[in-house]
Amino acid sequence: MRRTAVSTSLIAACCLGLLTACTGGDHDSGQKPGAHTTLRLNQSADTAGVGGDGTMRITPDTVLYLRRTSSGTAEHGLYAVVTFSAENRSRTPVTATTKTGGRWKAANGHTVGAGNSRSAARIAPTGFADGGPTVPVGTFRRNTLAFDITDAEKGGTLVYVDGKGDAHRWQVPSTSSGPAAAALKLALT
Repeated sequence: MRRTAVSTSLIAACCLGLLTACTGGDHDSGQKPGAHTTLRLNQSADTAGVGGDGTMRITPDTVLYLRRTSSGTAEHGLYAVVTFSAENRSRTPVTATTKTGGRWKAANGHTVGAGNSRSAARIAPTGFADGGPTVPVGTFRRNTLAFDITDAEKGGTLVYVDGKGDAHRWQVPSTSSGPAAAALKLALT
C-alpha cells in the first residue's frame, strides 16, 4: 500500500511538472496581453467588436510585400498585405472593426489606414477574404488588410483599434513571411 501511495504521488508530481512546463510560451503565458503590449505575428489578442459588443480573437499571421498585384501598382511604391483570422468568442455574431480600425504605423511614426489608396482598397485575394467583417457564432474568418506604403515603411507595426477604442499592436517583419506567404502571393499576382 505504501509503494502505491509513493508511486501515485510521484506520477502526480511528474504530470504536474509537465503540465506547468507545457503551458508557457507564446500561446498561453498565464497573462492576457494588455492594450499596450506589442505582439508578434501568430500571437492572438481578444478584441471587442463594433460598439464594444462581443469578443473576437484577432490573429495576424502573414505579411507579404509587393510592388504590384492584379489590382494595380502601389501608388507609394509598395503594398504590405497582412493576413489574419478573426474568431468569434461570443454567443452572438460579432462584427470586427477592420474597415476603420486597421492601421499601419511605420518606424518614423507615419500612420496609414487599411486600403489607403484606390488599388489597396480593391485588394481581396481569393481564399483570404471570406464574407466580410461579421463573424457568426462558433466560427472564424480569414481576411486581409492591405496598405500602400513606401519602402522605408516596411517592418512597421500593425495597429488594430477595436470597438472599445483599445489599440492592439503587432510588430511586423520587414520581409515577407508567415505560413500563407506563398499562397497569398499566388492569389495576388
